Amino acid sequence: MSDAWEDHGDEYAAGVTWSINKGWDSVNDLYAAADALGTDAGEPWTLPIYGGRPVPHGTDADPSDPPLMLLEPAGVSEAARFLAAVSFDELWSITGPRFSARGWSREELLAHHRNLRGFYGRAASAGHAVAKAVWA
Repeated sequence: MSDAWEDHGDEYAAGVTWSINKGWDSVNDLYAAADALGTDAGEPWTLPIYGGRPVPHGTDADPSDPPLMLLEPAGVSEAARFLAAVSFDELWSITGPRFSARGWSREELLAHHRNLRGFYGRAASAGHAVAKAVWA
């Protein structure tokens, strides 16, 4: 993980990585509002943040608490389609008051949404999988 973190700046500049600093739960909560908009099809809103299969860090590791999640190319494409189609303004109209009370601004969440939409769009276009890590 420390080696990966050392490469993070270069990967970030190249557009092949994206980070959400201590806000991934809130971004996921924003996308969960898509259920209220009538989107279904397997809850694609879960894919950008928590989607994928666990990659345990050892044979005795708790599979429910892995350091990595791997979203295969098909899931990446589904996440990209969801992010391209969902209306941030409609999500914000449902969640805005709750997030404002938590100290989140519309602009902060919109920036995360735009960046994730671009990241997943590029990954899907290239046919890539996405590995997700949570450093707590």
